[in-house]
Amino acid sequence: MIGLEAEKQMKELGASPDIVIGCVGGGSNFSGLAFPFVRKRIKEGQEIRFIAVEPEACPTLTRGDLRYDHGDSAGLTPLLFMYTLGKDFVSPPIHAGGLRYHGMAPLVSHLVRMGVVEPRAYPQEKLFQTAEIFLKAEGILPAPESSHAVAAAIDEALKAKEEKKEKVILFNLSGHGFLDISSFQRNAKK
Repeated sequence: MIGLEAEKQMKELGASPDIVIGCVGGGSNFSGLAFPFVRKRIKEGQEIRFIAVEPEACPTLTRGDLRYDHGDSAGLTPLLFMYTLGKDFVSPPIHAGGLRYHGMAPLVSHLVRMGVVEPRAYPQEKLFQTAEIFLKAEGILPAPESSHAVAAAIDEALKAKEEKKEKVILFNLSGHGFLDISSFQRNAKK
C-alpha cells in the first residue's frame, strides 16, 4: 500500500523516482515501497535504481547464500528459496531489532539475483550519525531500522551532488526513534 500511495504522490508532484531506497530485514518494508516502482522498471522500461539496505550485523543479502532454507529457526516452515544466513544464525544485539531476520523474502531475493535490486549493508555507528543529521535537518528522529534507508538516501544525494546530477530519491521513513532515545544518547557519548 505504501508504494501505491507513494506512486500517486509522486504523480501529483509530476515527479518520478530515479532511486528507491528501503531498509530490509525480511523484506516487507522495502517491498511495500519498491514493488510498484519495480513494475515500472520491468514493464515500462523506466530507469529506476533500487537499493535495499541491511545492517552489517545481519548481512543476509550482502553475505548470505541463495539457497533453500527454512523461514523459521525451528525448521518447521516449508523450505524457501532465498538469501539466507542459515536458520541457526543468531544476530548480535543491534538496535535495529526489526532487521535481524536470517533470511530474505523470496521475491526480494529473486530481484537481487536478477540485478534489479542493489543490496547494501551499513554499520550501526553510521546509522546513529545519520539519525542525528536527519533530526537536525528535518526535526524527525528516525527509528534505527529507518536510519538504514536515510543513510543510503544521504549517500546517494551526496554522490549526485558530486557528479552534478539531479536525482529524485524516494526512501521509506517507516518509523520514529522516540522509543530508542536512550540508545541514541548512549551512542552520542562514545
